[in-house]
Amino acid sequence: MEDKNHEKIQSLREMIYNAEKTLQGAKAMLLQLEGKKKVGRKKKSTEETDEGRIVEGTFDGQIMIGADGKQYPVPANYASKSKLVEGDMLKLTITPDGSFVYKQIGPVERKRVIGLVSQDADGNYFVAAEGKAYKVLLASITYFKVEPGDEVTLVISRDIDSDWGSIENILQKSRDKKGKNYDSLPKDIDEIFGEKKPEKNEEKKESKKDKLSIIDEWTPDLDDLKKELENNEETK
Repeated sequence: MEDKNHEKIQSLREMIYNAEKTLQGAKAMLLQLEGKKKVGRKKKSTEETDEGRIVEGTFDGQIMIGADGKQYPVPANYASKSKLVEGDMLKLTITPDGSFVYKQIGPVERKRVIGLVSQDADGNYFVAAEGKAYKVLLASITYFKVEPGDEVTLVISRDIDSDWGSIENILQKSRDKKGKNYDSLPKDIDEIFGEKKPEKNEEKKESKKDKLSIIDEWTPDLDDLKKELENNEETK
């Protein structure tokens, strides 16, 4: 898991670097075409202002990876209410008193999928959608008052292979689904995407078959007993 996260962080850094390089080149060309001279100096990954220290970075589903390579905690309530997804660019202002103030400055392209909320054996929530299990922040579960079995709309990154998603809306509560009970819903990822377990009616069929085989075994003995009784009657 750590290797996967490291590769994802590295890929995001390269994406940011290439995007910044392209943007700088485009600005330089624009200034040249407009006949203006390039003034000022290149903006650093961190900047000191009167408001505090400013750091820009990328949201990874839980935290912000700063352009300086450091990790910064993102309040779960802010992330869930703002419906942040992996890849979103954020600006963090660290005020003189140590407060963290976030602002979304570069949202990535998004797409929406419909999924079913479930819970694993450890109590962690996830949304099963399009053959994948997406992690969701507990704050989203609490904010929308989501329960296992609910059908929801999930917002995810369009161009990134995301592990996390953000709940946007509840489509249908599990208790409103006629003929469905959450006890019958899958409780584990393997039950959703893995091999299906034998159905109960199949087990009933097998038990019925066993009972019939026992009766068949007794049938010859019953015929012999009947003949013996008839012979005794004739003898009398």
